[in-house]
Amino acid sequence: MTTITQAPAEAAPARPGLAGRYGRRLNEIGLLAAIVLLYIVLGASASGFLSLDNQLGVLRNAATIGIAAWGVTLVIVSGDIDISIGPAVAFASVLVAKGAAEWNLGVMGAIALTLVLGFGWGALAGWLRARFNVPSFIATLGLWSVLGGLALYMTDALPVPLPQSAVFDVLGGSVLGIPTSALVMLVLFGVFAYLARYTAYGRSVYAIGGNAAAARLAGLNVTRVRVLLFATTGLLAAITGVLLAARLGSGNGGAAAGLEFDVIAAVVIGGTALAGGRGSLLGTFLGVVFISVIANGLVLLGVNPFFQDVVRGFIIVAAVLVNVLINRRTAENRLT
Repeated sequence: MTTITQAPAEAAPARPGLAGRYGRRLNEIGLLAAIVLLYIVLGASASGFLSLDNQLGVLRNAATIGIAAWGVTLVIVSGDIDISIGPAVAFASVLVAKGAAEWNLGVMGAIALTLVLGFGWGALAGWLRARFNVPSFIATLGLWSVLGGLALYMTDALPVPLPQSAVFDVLGGSVLGIPTSALVMLVLFGVFAYLARYTAYGRSVYAIGGNAAAARLAGLNVTRVRVLLFATTGLLAAITGVLLAARLGSGNGGAAAGLEFDVIAAVVIGGTALAGGRGSLLGTFLGVVFISVIANGLVLLGVNPFFQDVVRGFIIVAAVLVNVLINRRTAENRLT
């Protein structure tokens, strides 16, 4: 009599969870859902929120955060950080106003000087980081203090009016009904998204953020990449400063106070890891929209200006916490 034994059936592969199926996109999907929810709630509760003029205003305010955020995203992906954005934008607005109104450089000369100096002070911070291994937080903290102090010293904390110019009218106005600053933000988003995803430079930034020593051994010029990264954020801050001055009609040393916190919050909410090596421009874009919509909604709801910072702070910390939990869950699914 033969005994037939059945081999145990192979265990069916476990069905991956939501985090496993959508992986790194889960944070972006969650942000998109949060933005849709914000539009539904604010559309029903805040008078005028969905009007065309208000939406264009949201887009214009988003540009002030977004243009600098594209560069800061790559800096954080590389494992560093840049906290000098706010004073850099204010100093750039003062430079372009002084150059055009008092130094007789002409409008285009003042804009060119501002952009060149923006690239220069960013490159200086990058050189300190790359050449002497000064922590990027300290290098840009020094820049934060120097640029903020210079902007106030040069103006005695008073606005410097811009001269009448068609160039400033266009930069501070709109093209085909869309704010010029928003158009600049969207064009630069396309450029930086392409650089990050499809170029050797973008891949080297992610490699340095993942493991700088290994990237150096693999032949990457880590010093050059780091200098270029910070020079780029300086240039983007200068562009934001020029657009802000054109919009306000003056350069102001006290402008853009606290902008660096909104920029970094947008980047982190968008899923970029502060430890480096991971992040996306699309996530940052959604983070910029999220923060801009919240700010606009709080104003329309008539929330006390001081309490607005409290509400924004809680919402941003909660969003970052959700981001961290999603990333942790995704990493666990990747290991199992």
